[in-house]
Formats: sequence, structure tokens, C-alpha cells
Amino acid sequence: MTTEGPGGPDGPGGQGLHSHVLDTLGLAITAGEHPPGSVLRTDEIAERFGASRTVVREVVRVLESMQLVESRRRVGVTVRPTEEWNVYDPRVIRWRLAGADRPRQLRSLTVLRSAIEPVAAGLAAVRATPEQCADLTEAALGMVSTSRGHQLDGYLHHDIAFHRIVLNASGNEMFARLGDVVAEVLTGRTRHAVMFHDPDPAAVTLHVRVAEAVREGDAAAAEALTRQIAVGALEELDVLAP
Repeated sequence: MTTEGPGGPDGPGGQGLHSHVLDTLGLAITAGEHPPGSVLRTDEIAERFGASRTVVREVVRVLESMQLVESRRRVGVTVRPTEEWNVYDPRVIRWRLAGADRPRQLRSLTVLRSAIEPVAAGLAAVRATPEQCADLTEAALGMVSTSRGHQLDGYLHHDIAFHRIVLNASGNEMFARLGDVVAEVLTGRTRHAVMFHDPDPAAVTLHVRVAEAVREGDAAAAEALTRQIAVGALEELDVLAP
């Protein structure tokens, strides 16, 4: 029997338990272990994880916010059709990239990036502040410095920063909100070894040239160079995640 202690649901470890239950169920749902239309019983979830009803309700609320499930009285928690899921939620992206459908997900997300990021880079060349230009150059140089010697974690840090800056510097709030999506894609590629041990030197150079084009206010060059990055990313997927 679980209790609620001073640290929150299920005592001091409640938040950790909440995350564990959420990740386990999210992974199972997105992997198809609980197909659309299947019903999850909250009492069974509580018993399985040794969690309180409060923790389970909170987990269900989060899954509902992602539109993965819907909860109805006297029915239970029902898994919603895949086409209704919030596929832009970073956690949904993370869970889907952890599953067997990873190659298709990576391709879908990379195609999305190829449609958005070149336009964002072109806008950034017109709208970026001096501070953003400096930050973009710093991120690009960070990518260069970590592009050899199997430093993928360090490279990932600078790569995420670079693409966030481009999206933010576009001045378009819709593009900027995709920063977390791009971060999950880049992280997923690294965590699941859909990357070469050392990044493609040509791709690294292209990032530096994008930073230069943005700093110089050359929108056409910034857009064209970013499109080359996207094409290269798709070509890498053909090799690493066919």
C-alpha cells in the first residue's frame, strides 16, 4: 500500500516514480505495445508500479495532454489513434525514437527540418542581433573543436545550440518553438548511434559558412547552405538508418 509523505506523492521519491511510470507507459504506447483502442486500468498501473492513485492520475493527465490517451469514467484510460497524438511534443519524439520505428521517425523529422530551417536561416540573416550572430559563430566554432576524437556529446551540445539560435534569430515565434523538436532529433541521432563517430567534415564546414552568411546579412546564402545541411542529413540516414 502506497502513501503520500512530505516529499509529495509516494514520499521523497515521488517525482522519480512519476517520471518512471510516465516514461514506461509512454514508451509502451508509442511502441505499439498498447495499440489504439486498448484500455489501461489505473488500478492495474498503480499495482504494477507500486504507485499511489495520485501519481497515476498525474501520469494520465500528462499522457492526455500529449493526446496519447483519453480518460473516461467507467471505461478507463483508452489509447487514442496515432494520428491524434501530439507528435511535436519532445517527449513523444524521444519515445518514438527509442522504438523500432526509429528510421521512419528520423526521416520524417529530418524532412520537417529541411522544410523549416533553411527559411529560418534566411530570415536570421536579416533579423539576427549582433549578440545572436556572435552566439551562432561561437556554436559553429564549438562544433569544429569537437568534431574530431569521438567527442559526440560535446559536439551535440554545440549542434543543438547552433540550431536553436538560428530558429530564434529568425524572429518567427512558430519557428522558435521548434527548438525543442530539433534538439530531440539531434539527441536521438546521437544516443541511438545514428551518427558517424566523427561528424562529416563537410557538414561541419557548412555550419561555419551559415554562421558567416548570417553575420554578413546574406539571406540567400544562409538559406542555400542550410538546405545543403538538410540534404546531407537525409543522405546520412540512407546509410545509417535505411
